[in-house]
Amino acid sequence: MRRALCQLLLSLRISSITLLPRKILVDIQEMSSTLIRKINVSCFLLLTFLLMNIVSCSPVNEGAPGDLAAREEFVMAITLGSEAFSDGDRIPEKHTCDGVDVSPSLTWSDLPDGTISLALIMDDPDAPSGTWVHWVLYNLPFSSEGLVEGLSPSEELSGGGSQGKNSWNRIGYGGPCPPGGTHRYVFRLYALDITLDLQPGASKAELVQAMEGHILDKGQLLGLYSRS
Repeated sequence: MRRALCQLLLSLRISSITLLPRKILVDIQEMSSTLIRKINVSCFLLLTFLLMNIVSCSPVNEGAPGDLAAREEFVMAITLGSEAFSDGDRIPEKHTCDGVDVSPSLTWSDLPDGTISLALIMDDPDAPSGTWVHWVLYNLPFSSEGLVEGLSPSEELSGGGSQGKNSWNRIGYGGPCPPGGTHRYVFRLYALDITLDLQPGASKAELVQAMEGHILDKGQLLGLYSRS
């Protein structure tokens, strides 16, 4: 449009030499310049409006239900480890269904200020039927520094805290038992700013829902296991 107006102005300027008085030519030029400026402002406002609507209508990936990592950002400042294996290493057989199937010891440090309680989830994202939950714990004391090896499958822990149900619908720990291939087993420790209003024996889904909006930070430990 601007190019067309410029061409029109040029033609008017040329023809005005013989057809129009100078004052009329000046008036036409001023009117044309004003019109061009208004068109530019209008185009800018229209473009801004369109961009704002595109951004507001863009889909937001909130992650799968129960996927806290997809919905919240964490510094991941908590250090989570185990004496049984290092991050990314193979989980010893004694902590799996091929051994005595006892829970590994865990240690943690660098909890954020304001931590009131801790929660821990261990699951297998590589299970063929979907993420398989192996361990659920919550309301662990913020003053604790870890878990001893071989916790009993009781709903309430002697040192404080509760255990929930795993995907076998059992209370407590259930070790790796992949049907084939190498699976990843992810331990996630959450620092919370509240004590959760959950009865012992809660599921992972119930824990995730109760934690939402109360997570200060988390730590992660990854173990691998495959059956020979």
